[in-house]
Amino acid sequence: MQDLQEYIATIEKDEHRVKFTELIKNIHEQFPQLQLVFKWNQPMFICKGTFIISFNKSQKHISVSPEVAAIKKFSEEITASGYQQTKGTFRIRWEDTISYPLLFRIVSFNLNEKRNYPPFWRKTSG
Repeated sequence: MQDLQEYIATIEKDEHRVKFTELIKNIHEQFPQLQLVFKWNQPMFICKGTFIISFNKSQKHISVSPEVAAIKKFSEEITASGYQQTKGTFRIRWEDTISYPLLFRIVSFNLNEKRNYPPFWRKTSG
């Protein structure tokens, strides 16, 4: 899959398609320096060839993957927002409100931490 519209078309419910579209739009508008690409059949944002954040839809939620270092840094805020988290991802249920301030802080953190960082992924777990 190489196209956002094609990806969004695979989301079953109209309201979920709208929510996912708005999520991608808001990230892109806030961080126009990011490039939206598709790897491993999911949309992700990169900057100068390095991974910043990805989003993947499922039937029950949106998975947000900002790498382990960002999860560790923002773990308390992620939990306070009501999102379930694992070591490298957190989940925004379709019925949840998206905390854009939190997402913007996470993206800003990754942009700052990975500035001039050539590898795609961090070499350490954070």
